[in-house]
Amino acid sequence: MVDGDPLKPSLVVGRVASVHGIRGWLKVRSYTEHIDTLIEYRPWWVELDGQWVELPVDDWKRVTHRGLNGLIVHLEGLDDRDKARQWCGLDICVAADALPKLDASETYWHELIGLQVTSHFEGVATVLGSVVSVLATGANDVLVVREDDADSDRRERLIPYAEAYVSMVDVEKRTIEVQWDPDF
Repeated sequence: MVDGDPLKPSLVVGRVASVHGIRGWLKVRSYTEHIDTLIEYRPWWVELDGQWVELPVDDWKRVTHRGLNGLIVHLEGLDDRDKARQWCGLDICVAADALPKLDASETYWHELIGLQVTSHFEGVATVLGSVVSVLATGANDVLVVREDDADSDRRERLIPYAEAYVSMVDVEKRTIEVQWDPDF
């Protein structure tokens, strides 16, 4: 394993779930939309004992049998099941620049987190709060927006991330404009 002190990799893209077999392979849970794309986002980093350590993946396989639908990976120089256990339960992180560039009209979920959401409903602008997470649903993604005001009840709203409701996203200005009833 390669020790390093990179800028803190800020994106969690998966997790080392458990060992697989006796030769040090690891089951990996991908948080990416398509499981295989996790392999493209490298290098992988994990935080181990307060330090960022690179996971040098030298082989991987897509597994779709015996109830398993995911990835197994092998780390360079790691051929022992017992030694592989130290990596289990750790989040797999990458630097944001490891992700492919998107078209100007597209955004990654992580870019939406923290953006201030303002509703322009019936001619009145109302700040609803900030995006705290994004949920994947069958039809469309959903923004989870929580009020920022410490004096408020920290109300949470679920707003569909769809053209019918989201009129503008400006990552640079850290804002999202929506058409959403503030009382809903």
